[in-house]
Amino acid sequence: MEQTASPSLRTLGNSDLELTPIGIGTWAIGGGDWASSWGPQDDADSIAAVHRAVDLGINWIDTAAVYGLGHSEEIVGRAVKSLSRKPYIFTKCSLRWHPDRSVYYSLKAESLAEEVEASLKRLQVDTIDLYQIHWPNPDSDIEEGWEALARLQEHGKIRWIGVSNFSVEQMKRAMNIAPITSLQPPYSMLRRAIEAEILPFTLANGIGVINYSPMLSGMLTGKMSAERAANLAPDDWRRRNKEFNEPRLSQNLRLVELLREIGSAHGVTPGVVAVAWVLRNPAITAPIVGGRSAKQVEETAAALTFRLTEQEFVRIGAFLDTMEK
Repeated sequence: MEQTASPSLRTLGNSDLELTPIGIGTWAIGGGDWASSWGPQDDADSIAAVHRAVDLGINWIDTAAVYGLGHSEEIVGRAVKSLSRKPYIFTKCSLRWHPDRSVYYSLKAESLAEEVEASLKRLQVDTIDLYQIHWPNPDSDIEEGWEALARLQEHGKIRWIGVSNFSVEQMKRAMNIAPITSLQPPYSMLRRAIEAEILPFTLANGIGVINYSPMLSGMLTGKMSAERAANLAPDDWRRRNKEFNEPRLSQNLRLVELLREIGSAHGVTPGVVAVAWVLRNPAITAPIVGGRSAKQVEETAAALTFRLTEQEFVRIGAFLDTMEK
């Protein structure tokens, strides 16, 4: 029997942010022609995706300055400006770019102060709800970067501060300076490394977790095939990802068929089942679910309420145990 519940809100870490069980991710809507592109993207489709997500009750959007080299933030700003009901907006810093569009890392205080002003302008807001260090690089500058974010928070530029892709040791270093509201790590049934140390640490320390890629960047949506993987756009970063190439590809597609079988009994997609699997972990506050069109958002919105039964969760676990790591 399908287990559903009204989309109860979840408090993010030490903040006053009450989040829906999924948020909308905007990496792909940054468009093409940059190092981690998902290929070409229509801006009208992107704006429609954001509007549909809010219509369906999703109350937070995650983006980053580097997505499309500023373009994703600009699209989010345009999309949200016309909405009467404003979602929370989260973005990230520390990845910058040169005029030739090559990307570099910086956690210098002066650089982060420039970044937050640029993000505020692109997003067309006065305050960013959650501002996150995108990557802990250079490692030697983590303290300087985190101190800078704490100062920006004091000045009212940002409401809450978080980290992304940090290790336990790196989080401990930051916590010596100021509390961490949230961590944004990769997490899905195919990427479980954070279960060993990172998630127990966040749970023990009251750090919220908004994980990215719960459907492994489209692999677990039910729409990926060997043919589609072979024909990804030339500038789609997934062409270089091991999960989209053999021998992992065939194995992953077999997992998707199990998710499809479970989901079909409830009228939901394999991707919704994949998100529900992530939500079984008590350390996860809410996953980030990407959407490139209103239709994609509609297909995954069931993840707001769909939950796996214990039997279904165990069945997926047994299959995962048979897969080559």
